[in-house]
Amino acid sequence: MKKKLVVLTGAGISAESGIPTFRGADGLWEGHDVIEVASPQGWAQNQSLVLDFYNQRRKAVLEAEPNAAHKILAELEDYYDVQVITQNIDDLHERGGSSNVLHLHGEIKKARSSVDETLIYELEGWEIKEGDLCEKGSQLRPHIVWFGEMVPMIEPAARITASADVLLVVGTSLQVYPAAGLIHEVGKDVPIYVVDPSTPEYYGSNQVTAIAKSAVEGMKQLKEILV
Repeated sequence: MKKKLVVLTGAGISAESGIPTFRGADGLWEGHDVIEVASPQGWAQNQSLVLDFYNQRRKAVLEAEPNAAHKILAELEDYYDVQVITQNIDDLHERGGSSNVLHLHGEIKKARSSVDETLIYELEGWEIKEGDLCEKGSQLRPHIVWFGEMVPMIEPAARITASADVLLVVGTSLQVYPAAGLIHEVGKDVPIYVVDPSTPEYYGSNQVTAIAKSAVEGMKQLKEILV
């Protein structure tokens, strides 16, 4: 029986593949207020802006390649039962070779009905256009969890995290809830490794080993520790 390695990942792991982190220091996302492009209100006010915004993000993801950090996580499957829980909406974990990936905040390469969230569609290209409809006749929207919406995958993520023998946090400062609460689901004897250049408050715990490096350099070091 392999030990269960649960990995929580965020924007920092994708940044080294050239995908910008969620928002800059000014709080803007690619020059937009996040509410304009990532909320039900923004969608109601300007569907064409929201569709174009995510079309551009999708195009960037399709052009990006998995980096060494993604690939090392896949390599760890030789030694552990690895489950990745990601806040990222790209598919770089899957393309990097990871077998088990749960997306907390949705998937950029999928669309869904704007009237029935269970109707989810794989996209063949990089665009969702105005007039692209689901089978119920409503406009397709990005399959993304927006601000103000429920995070339906948080409960399965909590159950998975609670089953961890080892917890790894990569490229996220875990500041955004509900994802930030996942680190508290692990048992008190479970070792936690954090790979992130910054130093979140939970580094003070004696459960936590901090590796204050980028995702790629940190994962190289961590693989030597874990294997």
